[in-house]
Amino acid sequence: MANEQSFLEKHHFLLRRLHSLTGIVPIGVFLIAHLVTNSSLAWGKFALRGEPIKAQDGGVLAGGAQYFQEEVMWINSEIPHLFLIEVTLWVAIAFHSILGIYYATTGKSNTRHYAYQDNWRYTLQRLSGYLGILFIFYHIATLRWQWDFLVPGGATWSHHFSASTLAAAMKGSTETMTAGGFAVALLYLVGVTMLVFHFANGLWTAAITWGLTISEQAQRRWGVVCAGLGAALMVAGWSAFAGALALDHDTAKRIEIKLIMDNPEHLEIVKEKYGEEWWNDEVEKYMTPGDHADDAADAVSDASPAQP
Repeated sequence: MANEQSFLEKHHFLLRRLHSLTGIVPIGVFLIAHLVTNSSLAWGKFALRGEPIKAQDGGVLAGGAQYFQEEVMWINSEIPHLFLIEVTLWVAIAFHSILGIYYATTGKSNTRHYAYQDNWRYTLQRLSGYLGILFIFYHIATLRWQWDFLVPGGATWSHHFSASTLAAAMKGSTETMTAGGFAVALLYLVGVTMLVFHFANGLWTAAITWGLTISEQAQRRWGVVCAGLGAALMVAGWSAFAGALALDHDTAKRIEIKLIMDNPEHLEIVKEKYGEEWWNDEVEKYMTPGDHADDAADAVSDASPAQP
């Protein structure tokens, strides 16, 4: 009597294609959007379209921090059904990761069927997948779930102060780079690099899985496209990494405070979350006379509900 096939073996054809598809949509699409948004720390100043930078010591990085903060505020306040989008993404990552580990550990690769696929590429795909899973878990745990005990210096990321808290988390301090911050920075550099390679190479193998590139010539042409996309995403990821490390925390914080003051609704949300006293302390601590602290205080007063 022949051995019965397991569920995964019986539906291998379908699951293989779903595995490659989820790596592109929604995971790959999100990766592209995420890296482009984060890389705006380096180039965002040039996208402000004449909008004045809300810091006296403004420059390329200050402009980038302002543009980045405006984008993060828009994402968290204007995109509809954000929670459902996040859940869909998490489910896709879990499905892709679990199935990917199964395929890697059972050795179900395409190398024996497609001689044009290099062994080193398959090995790096597995390695980048393992490291990518660990990095994604750390990234979500520290920045989304706020597991501050995993962050040197205990910095808590907040979308209300996205640029300054990201810089503090990456450096392990609001002032200078620490030993723990260096370790986190190295983790981010390796993690982002592995994820970009995994996506670009996975995009190449997905075309084989779906039967779109069968010949050696077709695989090589598609490989050039995937390599170009991978190189562009690598530049975006490394730009975000460099921008976060080079950004001055206090400058970013002043910009974020001013942006919040310009938005009465956002100001009320921040004051409700952190408290009136905390907010006033932050304004006093980071706003300088050159930043028109008196005008900022008036803005806070004007935004407060009128008393009967």
